[in-house]
Amino acid sequence: MGRKGKMKDYTINSQYLEEAMTLKVYTPEHYSPLYKYHFCIMQDGNDYFQMGRAATLSDQLHSNEEIENTIFIGIHYQDKYDRQDKYHPDGKKNGDYINFLIREVVPFLDEEFPGYHMGSGRTLAGDSLAGTLALLTAVKFPNIFGNVIMQSPYVDDHVMEVVKSANNLSPLTIYHTIGNEETDVVTTSGKRLDFLQPNHQLRDYLNRKPLSYVYHELDGDHTWGTWQKDFKRALLTIFGK
Repeated sequence: MGRKGKMKDYTINSQYLEEAMTLKVYTPEHYSPLYKYHFCIMQDGNDYFQMGRAATLSDQLHSNEEIENTIFIGIHYQDKYDRQDKYHPDGKKNGDYINFLIREVVPFLDEEFPGYHMGSGRTLAGDSLAGTLALLTAVKFPNIFGNVIMQSPYVDDHVMEVVKSANNLSPLTIYHTIGNEETDVVTTSGKRLDFLQPNHQLRDYLNRKPLSYVYHELDGDHTWGTWQKDFKRALLTIFGK
């Protein structure tokens, strides 16, 4: 069965990352420049399209008129080490990657597609480290990225510190999930970490703050098997009519 929407690749020659970055953009079936669209910007983009089934969900949810007009944008990494460099809060390319998102991706999307040109019209989505990146970028720049989908984000003291130092979380809408079996996760560096307890800390803090915050604890582990089942609910929460 063919796709209802259209997938197209765009290239940004990033001056911040000093490399050509591909944006995989999926527009819905009845896309028209006469309408405005929400932007769902997914780190781990190929994973979200392949294992998260983002295009299939877009087709289904748009056809059933369950979500607002939404364009899905996937941005991927070269390998697991490049991913660590770009997404990890301490990664050597993390600051450059955030600059790429703010100063190159957002202006490109705003020029190429009919968006809302405000934070509430842009969502950052990600799993694991990509979820951490989504959270910290939105916390620092809530007027640019107003919504976050984070599935099993990596949380440590530094992440908590950044969130707690935010002046104002109220512009944000955050969808947050963690699996109840995520107590022994093998990271890129080979370390084994408990993701569950730090995510509980983050949940407890965000629950006390004046923002739109949705949290679910899932039956599952730190894999796409868990995240894929949850992704539809995430999209309905953020983009649902």
